[in-house]
Amino acid sequence: MTEAERDEQLLMEPLNDSTGFYIKAGRQIGEWQTKYHKLAIYDTPQYGRIFRLDGCNMTSEREEFVYHENLIHPALTAHAAPKKVLIIGGGDGGSSEEALKHPSVEQVTMCEIDAEVIAIAKEHFFAVHRGAFDNPKLRVLIGDGMKFIRDTHERFDLIALDLNDPVGPAEALYSAEFFQLCRAVLSPGGALVLHIGAPVARPERVAELAQRLNGIFRIVRPYTMYIPLSG
Repeated sequence: MTEAERDEQLLMEPLNDSTGFYIKAGRQIGEWQTKYHKLAIYDTPQYGRIFRLDGCNMTSEREEFVYHENLIHPALTAHAAPKKVLIIGGGDGGSSEEALKHPSVEQVTMCEIDAEVIAIAKEHFFAVHRGAFDNPKLRVLIGDGMKFIRDTHERFDLIALDLNDPVGPAEALYSAEFFQLCRAVLSPGGALVLHIGAPVARPERVAELAQRLNGIFRIVRPYTMYIPLSG
């Protein structure tokens, strides 16, 4: 892990082929090439520290709660007494931190493919995970989410897919096959929650994933939330 001073720059992120947005950044805190991803952290005046993955914004200190709270709390609040939560991805710890707030939750299992994401988050993003990695209720597994779901004999009240967009290593985790596997390991009354894309920038992706989910689950309820870091 390295630290480097860089000139002020604009962090660009396309939302589709014709639109996108930028964030002004100052110091680059570090840059890493892992087995799976290129990771970078920058200081920004708007969002504090930003965690970027393969050139896309992953999370930030100041607005992470918008994404993580809305990924986790609606489903867990709707459940009478959730006990076991599975998070696929989520290496920054933000989703786990939110799930651990529910008193009935006895165990949160995080299955993250890239151990270096977790190591970097532990060192640089306490504002996101807030010490969740030290909570004895959190079990961290390093490995492929597809393989874990396929092999496990456990059942979960909530499965949260805290992933980047369905490209590259994450693409298989948005497939009908994977959704079927998730359904098979849900407890009665359990739920699967995931982000399916930006309805303005990527309406075709949202429609395709919603249709795919409707073909597998009896009840599918899309809900929308403006996530500042995702445009």
